[in-house]
Amino acid sequence: MPPSLRLSDMTVATMDPATTDYGLIENASIVIENGKISWVGKASDCPSQYTALPTQDLNGRLVTPALIDCHTHIVAGGNRAREFEMRLEGASYEEIARAGGGIVSTVKATRAASENELLTDALGRVDALIAEGVSAIEVKSGYGLDQGTELRMLRAARRIAEERPIRVKTTFLGAHAVPPEYTGRNDAYIDEVCIPALRAAHAEGLVDAVDGFCEGIAFQPAQIARVFEVAKELDLPVKLHSEQLSNLGGTKLAASYGALSADHIEYLDEDGVIAMAQAGTTAVILPGAFYTLRETQVPPIDALRRHDVPMALATDANPGSSPLTSLLLTMNMGCTLFRMTPEEALAGVTRNAARALGLSDCGTIEPGKRADLAIWDVQHPAELAYRIGFNPLYKRIFGGRA
Repeated sequence: MPPSLRLSDMTVATMDPATTDYGLIENASIVIENGKISWVGKASDCPSQYTALPTQDLNGRLVTPALIDCHTHIVAGGNRAREFEMRLEGASYEEIARAGGGIVSTVKATRAASENELLTDALGRVDALIAEGVSAIEVKSGYGLDQGTELRMLRAARRIAEERPIRVKTTFLGAHAVPPEYTGRNDAYIDEVCIPALRAAHAEGLVDAVDGFCEGIAFQPAQIARVFEVAKELDLPVKLHSEQLSNLGGTKLAASYGALSADHIEYLDEDGVIAMAQAGTTAVILPGAFYTLRETQVPPIDALRRHDVPMALATDANPGSSPLTSLLLTMNMGCTLFRMTPEEALAGVTRNAARALGLSDCGTIEPGKRADLAIWDVQHPAELAYRIGFNPLYKRIFGGRA
């Protein structure tokens, strides 16, 4: 068990949703016991029973909840640098996908990789996130599109938490694309590969949630619904890539299943936003893909605000449409490209990211929560979204351990 500790002489951004201005507390202290936060508040108000604890003076630094990347495809084989060139030469994401590139090209490389190779490649990307104060990530499958490789990806994802001090939530994304051997037979793929693989992964204890890609180049809502019905049977929460390139009604479908999140949602209309609000579904905003694909349709940020839909931000780290492993840069993109505020951006990678993963023990700084903290060499939390290509992390505390 980590030692008890009192942090002092700092500004704390608690990210308490009941407050404004980041929930800032100046001249603050945080008491950590048994890996959890026991107390937080003004140093002058610290209860006497904590004053004798070992104390670390942070010299006026800023402390926030540790960051959370709630949407990644960080376990994958190969890269798609050539497709990056093709897009710059004028090919669209959809044209590349229909020509056998895109997700399918990563499938080929992932199928050829061993579990150890997948893990080794993923760890380099995970290390980049940890270096920016990240304490939890979501990792999706979806580049196997056959049962053996999907399970291999999920096993590699689980092993990340054994190799690094980070929490990992795994998501089954068998309904990500149609593999070449099932071209034109989407329904058969769902029935013969995706659903059996989901059942096998669940039986092995490899799945925390179930996802899909509801889009013209992937799966229709009725096909996604068949996968979600199995998730419901297995008592697994769902989430969905939806309304990224068009509006097929995937977000409404996800909301009808009480989805944890709907992700991308650039083409989402107000009815879909209302459905999310009623279901308590978090919007996961992914500016990395928007930037990489040079899209122009922005997600409906104002409508999400009007209907009080929580907004998370994530890297969408993947080989093709978002080869991004910086959550700090993601925050800047959310502000610059989509006009999110710096406070919304920080909430998006802390408390709302936790919500998108179904995590209730992290994402804010309050008694009872895990002591997952990021300590920054900045004076104000707006600096975290303001800077580009600069990492001011001083120290990360994970479960009470520095």
